[in-house]
Amino acid sequence: MQATVLGILGLALLGTLHAQDSIPVQADFQQDKLTGRWYSIGLASNSDWFKEKRHLMKMCTTIISTTAEGNLEVTSTYPKGDQCVTRNSLYTKTEQPGRFSYTSPRWGSKHNIHVVETNYEEYALVATQISKSSGSSTMVLLYGRTKELSPERLEMFTQFSREQGLTDDEILILPQTGEAGSTGR
Repeated sequence: MQATVLGILGLALLGTLHAQDSIPVQADFQQDKLTGRWYSIGLASNSDWFKEKRHLMKMCTTIISTTAEGNLEVTSTYPKGDQCVTRNSLYTKTEQPGRFSYTSPRWGSKHNIHVVETNYEEYALVATQISKSSGSSTMVLLYGRTKELSPERLEMFTQFSREQGLTDDEILILPQTGEAGSTGR
């Protein structure tokens, strides 16, 4: 009986590791080049909160900086109603450059973050596997250094999101915001 349970747990762990390995990471990732201001251009997710809030979502500004320990401090400012809300997250580096972990203090969810592809000066494609007690979900973000990216970059984001199992109604190009999304405060 114990051997069967251990075998099942081993297979589940292998499946989890395989799922994480199936998301690529930027070759020769250079963390210092990822720092600075980014705009969220696209967001795709199969999570319940995304489905509920999709119609309210707008572009936000994200500032990425490196901590003394080599982790990433990620500060996002986004419009919520007639206010700007700022959220700070600390992405902890892993043994693999371009891969980070984060645990949400509010929701208790564990995030496995992959910087999939970036040229550092124009765009960054980031995929996150999110696990919590109620299940797991996938989120893909497309960041731009400016508020607009080429149709080719938008198509790359859409195609990658589909490859992660997301459907077209789970993929969103975010509407631009006025001052709230561009202040970076």
